[in-house]
Amino acid sequence: DSLKQPNVIFVVARDADGTALACGAVVLLDGYGELKRMYVRPEARGRGLAKTIIDCLERESARRNCHVLRLETGIRQPEALGLYVRAGYERRGRSGDYPDDPLSVFMEKRLTA
Repeated sequence: DSLKQPNVIFVVARDADGTALACGAVVLLDGYGELKRMYVRPEARGRGLAKTIIDCLERESARRNCHVLRLETGIRQPEALGLYVRAGYERRGRSGDYPDDPLSVFMEKRLTA
């Protein structure tokens, strides 16, 4: 139910048989969107699906007049961190209602119109 809210953009990548391979979401908040729930099934990794999901979420966020995306991930997520850096996200301080946590990395990207 949380993914069916009007302020949530949810994207799923499927194979030709309709099997879900990857997904991601953005929750549109006051002044920014938060990238959440990024996941690619292990057997589908390395195909560029995560980048495709991020690109789609960024386009739809900008279309809805959201021009800043933020995210939180863990310091022990090197693949995720690399993906976000390659996609143009930069480290920033804590945001939202997240507590200070030495295991968290916060990132942000400004989207072009």
